[in-house]
Amino acid sequence: MTTVEARAAAPSSRRRFRALRRVNLMVGALIILALVAVAIVSLFWTPVPPAKMQITHKLEPPFGFGLLGTDQLGHDVLSMLMAGCWNSLSISVSAVAIGGTIGTIIGVSAAAQRGLFEALVMRTCDVIFALPPILSAMILGAFLGTGRSTAIIAIAVFMVPVFARVALGSALQAWSRDYVLAARAIGNTQLSITRRHVLPNIMGSIIVQATIQLGLAILTEAGLAFLGLSVPPPAPTWGRMLADAQTYFHLAPWLALLPGLAIALSVLGFNLLGDGLRDLLDPREATR
Repeated sequence: MTTVEARAAAPSSRRRFRALRRVNLMVGALIILALVAVAIVSLFWTPVPPAKMQITHKLEPPFGFGLLGTDQLGHDVLSMLMAGCWNSLSISVSAVAIGGTIGTIIGVSAAAQRGLFEALVMRTCDVIFALPPILSAMILGAFLGTGRSTAIIAIAVFMVPVFARVALGSALQAWSRDYVLAARAIGNTQLSITRRHVLPNIMGSIIVQATIQLGLAILTEAGLAFLGLSVPPPAPTWGRMLADAQTYFHLAPWLALLPGLAIALSVLGFNLLGDGLRDLLDPREATR
């Protein structure tokens, strides 16, 4: 291929890449909107109360008794999946919101102060990264007891250094811009510059990171629930449904496949949405 042909093909490749990102954005948004709708509907209606046991109809296959069958205690699987959707999303969103807010504040503060405070923040992030959220949840569970709060705190603690590093890197770039230098030259304080100029210009990166981290938070919450460290029974969770299904996998494989598919679909939706938002909100990605 000649140089002229290569230059002509480059814009076409970029257009195809951007079209793919737009498809990712739409597909991811549709998946997440569907999950949010299911979660909200489950607060008011499910085909059967999720905690209701129907022993005479235990381990019924899908389309046999109920749309998606029943588990070993006769619980309606569809109702449990719907209620579990609310638990997974509410815990994940709460954890990412808390961790993202704290991490962003720490990151932009470190970018403004620099020096010793920046080094301390980075080393603290390294220490937290060394502790997986599952381990931190087990430690917190020993002191606080298992439950929704323990799961939220454990996931949020793991999210703080992620957002701190993203905010720090983006804020350092913002502080080197001409408009920030001009604001400093006319005597604006660090707090004023951070609030008026730095934060608005890094929010795109923070939103993209939050969307991606929501997928990881759902996966982490499922792992915590699998170990019994999330919402206690009888409230259903996707992770505990997977744990309960282990014994009956050879008799009722749908008990493991259905919550597993729900978790995978949620993670896929948030990853596709984050990938599309990156192209939409980050000018650097849009020009590549």
